[in-house]
Amino acid sequence: MAKLIIGIIGENASGKTTATEYLKNKFDAVTFRFSDMLGDILKRMYIEPTRANFQQLSTILRQNFSEDIMSKVIAQDAKNATADVIITEGVRRPSDVVHLRELSNFILIYIKTDERARFDRLATRGEKPDDATKTWEEFQTEGKQESEQKILEIASQANYTVDNNGTLENTYSQLDTIIAKYL
Repeated sequence: MAKLIIGIIGENASGKTTATEYLKNKFDAVTFRFSDMLGDILKRMYIEPTRANFQQLSTILRQNFSEDIMSKVIAQDAKNATADVIITEGVRRPSDVVHLRELSNFILIYIKTDERARFDRLATRGEKPDDATKTWEEFQTEGKQESEQKILEIASQANYTVDNNGTLENTYSQLDTIIAKYL
C-alpha cells in the first residue's frame, strides 16, 4: 500500500490539532507540524513562543531562505517517513503545499469552523502563552493577517472540507469517510 499523506489546513483554533490527533491515534500516523520547526528555533533562542513571534520567525525564514523553505522541509520529512499515514498540519500559505503536492497520494483537508467557535476554543486551550488573555477584537485582527488570509485561498483548493462546528463525533465521522477512500 502506498503511504497516504494528508495536509491539514484551517484558521487559528479551527480544530487542526484535534483532527490530527484523532487520525494519528486511529491510523498510527506520523505527524509533522509546520509550527514545530519554528517552535524548535524559538525555544533554542529563548524567545517566548507567542503567536506574533511564530509569525515573525516564519517571515524571516521565508524572506531569507526562500518562500517555500518550510514546505521543502515538511515534504522531505513526509518522504522519509515510513508510516502508512503521514499528516502535515498547519499549512498556511500557497508555498506550503507546493512540494507536498508533488508527493504521490497527497490530499489536503480543510477544517472549517465558525469564527466565534474558534475564538471560544482558543481561550480555553492555552496553546500559546497569550491565548487565554486574547480579546475578541485582537482575535479578529489576527484573522486579517496575511498568513491567515492565505489559508482561505488554499482552502478553496482543498480536496475535502470538514465542517467542525458540530460534535467531535461528527467531525471524526467526516474524517473517517475521507480516509476510507484511500485505505
